[in-house]
Amino acid sequence: MVGQIYIEVEENDNCEYMSMQLYETRADPTPIARIRLFEPGRPDGVYEVTGWSSEGGGRPCPAMYVPVSDSGQAIAHLISGGDWGIRIRPEGSSADWDLADEDQWGEPYLVLTDEDDVLVE
Repeated sequence: MVGQIYIEVEENDNCEYMSMQLYETRADPTPIARIRLFEPGRPDGVYEVTGWSSEGGGRPCPAMYVPVSDSGQAIAHLISGGDWGIRIRPEGSSADWDLADEDQWGEPYLVLTDEDDVLVE
């Protein structure tokens, strides 16, 4: 289903501010819990992802995936979460989701270029 998604994340304890972005969706959003990343300064591989909500001072909520139109290429892959963005940690972590955990980090959202990096189950 083609539609639109607006994303704006205020600066918070999880991530920095991201001004409003508008994306044209190419399908309905679906929950996602894992992604593959190749990010400088971090080991390449599979990571767990969750949305992050301001509720209760910060807590997990569903992360969502939706393919979107991108001016640089035909389709990009948007991973978004709660009003405080998304939170990421190495796959198989035994730790709870926690802002104080140095193995975890927050992002306002991610746009992945390769659909193979979107691990929808």
